Parts: sequence; C-alpha cells; structure tokens
Amino acid sequence: MKKPINPEIACHRPPAWLAEAVFYQIYPQSFLDTNSDGIGDLRGIISKLDYLWDLGVTALWLGPIFESPFQDAGYDVADFYKIAPRYGSLSDFRSLVREAKRRGMRVCLDLVAGHTSVHHPWFQASASSKSNKHSNWYVWTKSAWDAHETNFIRGFSERDGSYLPNFFYFQPALNYGYKNPDPQKPWQLPVTHPDVQALREELRKIMKFWLDLGVSGFRVDMAASLVRGDDDGAGIEELWHSYREWLDRDYPEAVLISEWCNPQRAISAGFDIDFLIHFGEPAYNALLGTPWGDMPENKAKHGPPAFFNREGTGDIQRFLDNYLEHHRATSGQGYISLPTGNHDFPRHRRTRDEREIRVIFAMLFTMPGIPFIYYGDEIGMRYLENLTAKEGSYQNRTGSRTPMQWTNGKNCGFSTADKKMLYIPVDPSPQPPNAESQLADDQSLIHLVRRLLGLRKKYPALGNTAEFEPVYAKKGKYPFVYERRLDGACYWIAINPSEKELSIKLPALASAEALEVLDCNLSVTKSASTLKMGGVSFGIFGVSKTQ
Repeated sequence: MKKPINPEIACHRPPAWLAEAVFYQIYPQSFLDTNSDGIGDLRGIISKLDYLWDLGVTALWLGPIFESPFQDAGYDVADFYKIAPRYGSLSDFRSLVREAKRRGMRVCLDLVAGHTSVHHPWFQASASSKSNKHSNWYVWTKSAWDAHETNFIRGFSERDGSYLPNFFYFQPALNYGYKNPDPQKPWQLPVTHPDVQALREELRKIMKFWLDLGVSGFRVDMAASLVRGDDDGAGIEELWHSYREWLDRDYPEAVLISEWCNPQRAISAGFDIDFLIHFGEPAYNALLGTPWGDMPENKAKHGPPAFFNREGTGDIQRFLDNYLEHHRATSGQGYISLPTGNHDFPRHRRTRDEREIRVIFAMLFTMPGIPFIYYGDEIGMRYLENLTAKEGSYQNRTGSRTPMQWTNGKNCGFSTADKKMLYIPVDPSPQPPNAESQLADDQSLIHLVRRLLGLRKKYPALGNTAEFEPVYAKKGKYPFVYERRLDGACYWIAINPSEKELSIKLPALASAEALEVLDCNLSVTKSASTLKMGGVSFGIFGVSKTQ
C-alpha cells in the first residue's frame, strides 16, 4: 500500500550533492592492510582514494570503525567516540576525510544506532543492581523471572531483570522507548520518558561529534528497529524526523541513509536514501534472486526465479510492481538504491559468470537513484564457499567479506602479513580477478564499470534524478527495455539476461543511435524498428526526443 510522504518533512530536499553521487561501500577490515597485521586499516583506504575517484566514486560508506570487541565485525560498539585501534587513530581518520575532500569525495560512517556491545560502559552500568543514569538506557524487564517475555536474555548480570537484544545476544537494545507501552509492564517506558530522551540526545551528540570532524552523513544500521510497541510506525518516524529537523538546521549537507528496505517508510521518516535489498520489500530478490536461493538445491524453496537468470524464466513485472510503487511515492523526496551487493549476502558472482555480471551492472548503473558499489564487485570478486565464520559472519556471509584483490602478488596485494594472520583468507583460485590486471585491460569488468559511471555523469538523463519509465516489460517475457529522460534528452536501455536470442519491434529505434557500444560485444543490433539481441546482452540507445 502506498504511504504518502510525511507532510511534516515534505519541504525537506536531499542535499544537492546527492544528485550526482556514486557511493562505494568499504568493509574496512578487508580493504587494504598497510601495517602487516592482516587487517585492513584507514591508511589503506587513504592510499586507494585515487583508485576510487578514477572509478567514478564520489562518496564512501565505511563499515563501523568504532572501538569494539568485534564479536559482530564492529556492529557491536564499545565506544562511539573512539576509532578501533586496529584501524588506526583519530588522526588517521582526519587525514582520510581531508584527503577525500581534496579529491571532491565525501566520507559517510556506519551508525549502529539501535544497540551496543555488552562491553559498552553504558551497558555495564545499566546491568548493575544499583540504580544509575544508565539503568534505563537499555530495555530491561522488571525481573529475571519474567519468563513470558520471549527473546529476552536472562542471567547475564547481577541486575534482577532480562535485557532485550537487538540482534545477537551480545548486542543489547538501546531504549528509545515504547510508542504504546503495555500498562501491565511498567518497565516499558514511553518515548517521552526523561531517560529515553537522554539517550536520544546522546545519539545526537554522537552524530555531531563525527559531523564536526568532517563526515558527510551516516548509513544507519537497522534503522527501523529503535522504537518498540510501534505498530503503525508513527514512533520511529517521529524519532528520525526529529533528527532530520536538526540536521536540516545545523548540517544541511549531511545525508541520512537507512537500512530499512522500505523506501516509502524510510524517506517519509526523513532519510535521504534507502536500499531495496534482500529483506523486506521483494523488488531486489525479484530482480537478482534471494540471497541463498540461487543455488540449485535451494531454488525450489525460495520462490519464483529472478529476472536475471540465463534460463529466461524470470518475470520483470515482479520487480516493477514493487519498485515502481516506491519510486513513484518517493520521487523528488529521496533516493532508492539498488546496490551491487553488500556485506550481508552472497556476491552475485556466486552463481553467475562475468558476462552475466556485466549485464546486471548495465542495468544497475543506468537506473534512477544512487549507485552503491560493494568493494570488489567492480572487479568481479567471487563469493568463497565454506569459510569459517569470522566475527559474527556465520553462514553465507563470510564469503562476501574476503580481502580485496589488488594484484596477483602475495595475498592478492591485500597484505604482506603471513596468510595465517589474514582477517579472512584470500581467494585461493589460480587466477583470481584483481584490480591491477583489470586496469591494464580496457575490455575488463572494471573498465565497463568506469564507462557506465562515466556515461551516467556525461548524460544527466542517465543519472540519479532523471525520469524512468518501462518501454517493453511483459510478464514472463524478455528483454526489458526502459527509458531514462531529462530536459528533452531520452535514452533507452535494453537488458537481456537470458541466453536466448531475442527480437522485438520498437518503432522509436528506427532513428536511435547506440551510445559508445560499451560491452555489447556486437550482440545487440538494430534494424529498422526491430531490436535484435543476442543472449546475455544489453544496449544503450539515444532516442530522438521527437519520437
């Protein structure tokens, strides 16, 4: 059901710089190690800023870099005001922000707003049997024997109560209050409670601390999880709306990016960007497949096949029905991202070859919204199977967090440390893809990414804000053709993920011109008003605005 944008934030417009933004997600511990301890660091990121700028990146999203015991890869924060020593120092971070800015790039941080580590001093104080200022900063039951409360953790501390985890047991939920507290459960504090308000103010201070150091905003982890007893979502919208008002007043260039996977809700709450990814709304899975359902043994239990499959058994309409609902509801108010991947689900190379990835990128990088590239996807890094869990990665996530592959040298250029010291093992295959080799080959995947992003910048009608409309999208049929247009300029993008050769009639193509053939490998041809496409191919065409 379409949710209208909150009228209280209808006047909000995303920061102007987002109109041309391209983000790159960095998993810090796996990007580049400069001190030979086997773990990536901030200096490694600094050393690769030119590489990222040349790729077409304008903004970075860094995974959590705060002090942490790293039971969940940094998503278990022990101090929001300190850099984890394994990444470097606050001075290193200042250098990163400064060097990025010098190149015209921005830095955004991952903000874990809904929970901390059990090792955080706030929680240690909250777990005390003696009442103190932090006692209500987490969600605790009145007694440890409240057995009827599901998912609560008991017996962890001297406090007579059970605490609510936000994800893993060692991530206690911060208490942003209950929108509709149960009167039979006095420990459910209302959102107006002074201790709840104190916590909300503390989150504002955390954001201010990093904004004052030069960051350009935050990707908020589990953004919808903060307010409890909030059936209609009014409480969580009010919370983020309050931060939005503050940012608009004091930091108008700051961006809020949500992990919500419901753009209508997230943008209504005041976020500038929301992802359509593998949970929540179905669009991403309809397009690219469920995270673990693309393996042959899993297909039967994970619903209909994705549109991007060689067999040509998907249905683009499953994607469009959901995507267009969110796109139309948020257009002009915020941005949707269809990322190449992220740290929480398998890389798309898991069951696809490079040619299939090229066609996927051709679509992702010509859609409206803001591109997000997960580190290593630009070179087609593989998903590594059956790796031992590392810092909360567990099943099916470790293989997407392996070290970036820079060269064909030791440890793929990630680190000079002994391989036994590496955070996660590197790809052991004889010739894994690497950035150095691909940069030397102008037909490589990384050059395709650079050209696609270059087209996006060169032709605003292919950019973040231009209009989008399906041209040829038939239920259960291939290919998918869509239009991007802005200020009289018009382009059609044709996508054929199937291995079948296809031919369709499109009259406007009679006078169309292909844009810099790109990666078509001569598999896309145009004759009169007929579009002929080879298997697993794409085409990008300039269409006369008089058509």
